[in-house]
Amino acid sequence: MTQTAHPDSVLIIDFGSQVTQLIARRVREAGVYCEIVPFQSAEEGFRRLNPKAIILSGSPASTLDEGSPRVPQMIFDSGLPVFGICYGQQTMCTQLGGKVESGHHREFGRAFLEIDKECALFEGLWSAGSRHQVWMSHGDRVTAIPPGFEVVATSSNAPFAFIADEKRKYYAVQFHPEVVHTPDGAKLIQNFVQKIAGIHGDWTMSAYRAKAVQQIREQVGDKRVICALSGGVDSSVAALLIHEAVGDQLTCILVDHGLMRKDEAANVVAMFKEHYNLHLIHVDAVDRFVGELEGVSDPETKRKIIGRLFIETFEDEAKKLGGAEFLGQGTLYPDVIESVSFTGGPSVTIKSHHNVGGLPERMNMKLVEPLRELFKDEVRVLGRELGLPDSFIGRHPFPGPGLAIRCPGGVTREKLDILREADAIYLDEIRKAGLYDAIWQAFAVLLPVQTVGVMGDGRTYEFVCALRAVTSVDGMTADFYHYDMEFLGRAATRIINEVRGINRVVYDVTSKPPGTIEWE
Repeated sequence: MTQTAHPDSVLIIDFGSQVTQLIARRVREAGVYCEIVPFQSAEEGFRRLNPKAIILSGSPASTLDEGSPRVPQMIFDSGLPVFGICYGQQTMCTQLGGKVESGHHREFGRAFLEIDKECALFEGLWSAGSRHQVWMSHGDRVTAIPPGFEVVATSSNAPFAFIADEKRKYYAVQFHPEVVHTPDGAKLIQNFVQKIAGIHGDWTMSAYRAKAVQQIREQVGDKRVICALSGGVDSSVAALLIHEAVGDQLTCILVDHGLMRKDEAANVVAMFKEHYNLHLIHVDAVDRFVGELEGVSDPETKRKIIGRLFIETFEDEAKKLGGAEFLGQGTLYPDVIESVSFTGGPSVTIKSHHNVGGLPERMNMKLVEPLRELFKDEVRVLGRELGLPDSFIGRHPFPGPGLAIRCPGGVTREKLDILREADAIYLDEIRKAGLYDAIWQAFAVLLPVQTVGVMGDGRTYEFVCALRAVTSVDGMTADFYHYDMEFLGRAATRIINEVRGINRVVYDVTSKPPGTIEWE
């Protein structure tokens, strides 16, 4: 997915598991660079990345189905260490001479592993005769292992829960070591990449920064770059990194589209003009954006309108500057992952507000995306490397479509103003309660329903406001934040009292599994 060469890296072949991204997180946490590629392009990814080890993900598929995903034979011919997880184990066994069957006892959830033999992957972690919790999620299971493998651990319903061919450095597990429900799973993955594959865990943000600056200079040369600066962490870090690489060749453009939080545009302009020597243009495009969005209710149509208007705005500004050959963006690795259809599913539309697939042909510009290899928490580390203050680094993410997607149903200026005020009060209460840093993302949503209420001696017919707060590491998965009722009561009371147009507040307690979109 990237063109960056990393001398010590791991290739993760994705067969469609919901938690493949967590494998990448565990590898990165071990200080080792990795990339995820869909199984359909595994050969291309292998040749491009030239990895030191391969990890095979899980999958909802069955190896027993005709045409089910397979590992390219070149992977097994490479002589590199391979670690198969769940479906990854099953396809390894199928392809290397073992057997997989269905119809046995399915296993979903917590299980316990009985360690039968010592294994190089267990170094400093497990020993023979010990028992450890793991997380299972499978219907099919291995019933015969390939030549050269031996069983090193079992569970009550998986007689081949952990198998290994130590000579070839092949390891395969039926459980999921990447999830937090396998307490020692991250250490297993670390052992694989560091002890088995021999990769030093020295992939750091300072090294990434130096390499990124060099690559930006090589890509841009002496040409001009305009950068889409939204004021969020991603675009700000991207802008500072590009500025470090090319200096005055960069012009940052903040498009004030009327979909930002209260006072957001003014605060961003003040911060960058006072503290950073960046050329920043503030474009007032409120009428242009809100005018086209007014009355539009379909969420994907909103995103497409916003994306088109962004591109048109940047085209206009580039012409005023005498032309620019490159457009800088803060695209992240999850954006890239979710914008590639690995298994023919709906993922291609998840991140449609990012131009991860390129720009329209008519737009004679190339993308500069220096963060597209990083997860959100890694971007924050890079931001600190670049000198951004912690108060800014810790800001909650705010997507490009902004308030438009937090205003389900038809968009109007009045509804955006109501939502902006409610959102500001909500965040103010979170900060006053000292909860801001404990929450990954919090925001208000103006629901497309109105209810009858009694306020004082009069009846009202006004909107319902939903509050959301989630905990997460990188936005791939999330769980709702567990507020106490006193806080919710205080926030709701302020919103109802201070925001005309809202007479009811509810709290959203849904979680976010991998690959889902933010609100719609």
